[in-house]
Amino acid sequence: MSPDRPVGDLFRRFRDRLDAGVPGGPAGPGEVAAGSPGAPPGGSAAPASTRAPGRPRRRGGGRRGGEELTVPEAEFTSYYGRPILKAPVWKWDIAAYLFTGGLAAGSSLLAAGGQVTGRPALRRAGRVTALVAVTASAVFLVKDLGRPARFHHMLRVAKPTSPMSVGTWILSAYGPAAGIAAVAEGAAWLPERGPLGLARRLLPPVGHAAGLAAAATAPALATYTGVLLADTAVPSWHEAYPELPTVFAGSALASGAGVGLIAAPTAQAGPARRMAVAGAALELFGAHRVETRLGLLSEPYRTGRPGRLLRAGRALTAAGVAGALLGRRSRAVSALSGTALLVASVATRFGIFYGGVASAKDPKYTVVPQRERLGRRRAAEG
Repeated sequence: MSPDRPVGDLFRRFRDRLDAGVPGGPAGPGEVAAGSPGAPPGGSAAPASTRAPGRPRRRGGGRRGGEELTVPEAEFTSYYGRPILKAPVWKWDIAAYLFTGGLAAGSSLLAAGGQVTGRPALRRAGRVTALVAVTASAVFLVKDLGRPARFHHMLRVAKPTSPMSVGTWILSAYGPAAGIAAVAEGAAWLPERGPLGLARRLLPPVGHAAGLAAAATAPALATYTGVLLADTAVPSWHEAYPELPTVFAGSALASGAGVGLIAAPTAQAGPARRMAVAGAALELFGAHRVETRLGLLSEPYRTGRPGRLLRAGRALTAAGVAGALLGRRSRAVSALSGTALLVASVATRFGIFYGGVASAKDPKYTVVPQRERLGRRRAAEG
């Protein structure tokens, strides 16, 4: 450095070159000074390593035949960590709606069984429970819709391709039939003479017809909610479309059987015990398929709160069926078994609900299965 060129002057010249974007200043860290060995032609300084981040480094000075190090495949990350799908805005009341709808359907089937086999206690318990459950379902549904008028507006059209539209019509057909059947159970309390005496004589046959009509509609009521969930874009619901109606049908039968085991004497609880066995078989089979068949999309049903709920549901279902079969002569054991089946149905419905919500919140459950399907399609085409 020349003594007549002070350091301050050199620094100002270097700063001006940086501001103007002109090469040729003193070499900084990681740079090769102009004119030094290894500098690029033209005398300008360049970074010592111009390899872009993430690009493979080639051994052997970049010559042909050099070994290229592979970079590990990047893991999936979403845009700013945000979910790809908008998670369902449904709250716990929709999960409760799933349970009460199934309970109403199972109770109507139980009442029909008691009706055709001459078991009045079983018939009465099923009809009354069905009315209470379907009323609770309407309350939960209207609460989610926000205004009662919206339920009425959905009856303006019938759209077979929409599970929500079909479900609205199913509820509209089932509700009055279940209500009339339950009201008919109060005919014995009416006076024998006068206008109410006429109602006393007419209600039982009308109630029998309404009870059979409600039982005929009950399978659709029990399963349409499974179709409704599977019709959404929520990954773990959509992929489980073959199993969800089966799970919900079994859960409905088991919950209806639970009502019969609690309310009816052991001598009349035979149909309830048979319903418990059939419902538990369907529910356990469907839940097992949901937790094992879907690959990555089964994971939300096995972990966290959904996993705990579904495991509790399986255990309670098995205990309820065992108690119903082994304790058929004990009213207390039958009541405990019925309670276990009801709680198991609640746990199963909430577990399925929260499992789907969890799959919508994590982007990997949307992207990874899509990539797998695309890979299989390309392999089939190739």
